[in-house]
Amino acid sequence: MEFQDAPPPQGQSRIRIVTVMIALALSMFVAALDQTIVSTAIPTIAAHFHSAAGYTWIGGAYLLANAAGACIWAKLSDIWGRKPILLLAVGWFFISSIICATAVNMEMLIAGRALQGVAGGGLLQLVTIIISDLFSVRHRSLYLGLMEVMWAFAGGIGPILGGAFSQYTGWRWTFWINLPVSGITFVLLFFFLDVHNPKTKIMDGIRAIDWFGSLSVLGLTLMLLLGLDFGGETFAWKSPQVICLIIFGSLCSLLFVYSEKKLAKYPLMPLDIFARLSNVATLAVAFAHGFVFIAGEYYIPLYLQSVHQASPMRSGVLILPLVITEACGGMLCGAIIHRTGRYLELIWVGLVLLTIGNGLYINLDVTSSIGEIVGYQILSGFGAGFLFQTPIIAIQAMVSQEDTATATATLGFIRNMATACSIVIGGVVFQNSMGEQQSNLLASGMSESMANRMSGDAAAASIEYIKDITDPAQLLAVKEAFAWSLRNMWILYTCMSVVGVFCSAFILKAKLSKEHVETKTGLNIEKAPAENVHSV
Repeated sequence: MEFQDAPPPQGQSRIRIVTVMIALALSMFVAALDQTIVSTAIPTIAAHFHSAAGYTWIGGAYLLANAAGACIWAKLSDIWGRKPILLLAVGWFFISSIICATAVNMEMLIAGRALQGVAGGGLLQLVTIIISDLFSVRHRSLYLGLMEVMWAFAGGIGPILGGAFSQYTGWRWTFWINLPVSGITFVLLFFFLDVHNPKTKIMDGIRAIDWFGSLSVLGLTLMLLLGLDFGGETFAWKSPQVICLIIFGSLCSLLFVYSEKKLAKYPLMPLDIFARLSNVATLAVAFAHGFVFIAGEYYIPLYLQSVHQASPMRSGVLILPLVITEACGGMLCGAIIHRTGRYLELIWVGLVLLTIGNGLYINLDVTSSIGEIVGYQILSGFGAGFLFQTPIIAIQAMVSQEDTATATATLGFIRNMATACSIVIGGVVFQNSMGEQQSNLLASGMSESMANRMSGDAAAASIEYIKDITDPAQLLAVKEAFAWSLRNMWILYTCMSVVGVFCSAFILKAKLSKEHVETKTGLNIEKAPAENVHSV
């Protein structure tokens, strides 16, 4: 991988670009780290606060807020410029990490995680957008590949750090660790990031914000996912609370479309993006990928800690094959696209591997060996790694440079929405499946109080109690209950991956330009004709 093949943007020295790339990589690192660092610490945190609901929402609140804020951050950067908005996101992440680290109850922690998620969504989107601003479509694949390596590195080290902190220093360090990284990132970006500054006046920018679109997309995201999470556990599926949340959340999608089409002068998500079938197919693939890949990083530690009774630290180590292969897949993709300009074939290969890997997860049970667990992760990891940047390249190749930010943010919103849906819906499937296992737990001779603790929505927060079960029959029943419930989740994720394979057939191939055009931000930028949209 020769970086001299990707020249620095005009007017930017190599030293400045390297420093900026380090700062962007650190931004990506902290945002990605906080998606996975809690995966091995959640059982400890949930037990500390005596909150079963916390298992889903410590992770779900972060991902939910990620999805809700993605498009808004991108549009703010279009109005006021990339640099001030990225600095705002980094500062926001710093402050919200302090809130999480000092939380005195589960409610405060979940609120802090939601604020972290809002900032994290901005970091993930703006890093990709700034790289797309700085480099041509062909060359940016190399740098996006490097960001994917950082993403995967953070995903890999996250569970290990979370497990180590939980066992040895205290779970609060899973949030304190963000402060030095965020601080260094802020300083580097402040002094070295040099991109177009529109110098938009504050009040002009405020008037230009698509307020109705922003509120409707927030309503869509929050109400729909809350309805799905509450259904069957907190409230019955036919309860007024769940029905109202889902119906009104769905209606917000119609309000959002109306706002973008009729009301907004500077729409949050221009609907022209959806005019091409190829773009719609690309967004569907991004949704399928986001829905599936996060499940492995989030729920395999649960399988390891419950069925194999692995410690938080050991479960973090055992998930390394997944994230390492994701990094390798992403780096390989970046190099191939940079050299050949081909990305469609990589999408197909990635989806097939992702489907096979998650299909094999269905076989995981009480007797599965470490070799099987690692082998399945390698297949799934390579598949997921091939799909982080290829859909981004596919959709950017079909729009003008001026629309690159909104197209990227739209894909990011879809993918983040998918990851949030995945954690919430996967958690619902798991909880409902564990509820069905209560009769089997009682049949093994387990007391009613312990069976209640090990079933339904309390199960995930109670895995630390498994080690206290001494009766072999009861222990086997608990392990089988967890394995069976997680198996139902893997069936769901495999089906979603198959949907992605089908949708990929409608993505067009385009020639990737090597010429870089500086992106202008602000309120009065005229659109240039779309480039790179010739299908081949």
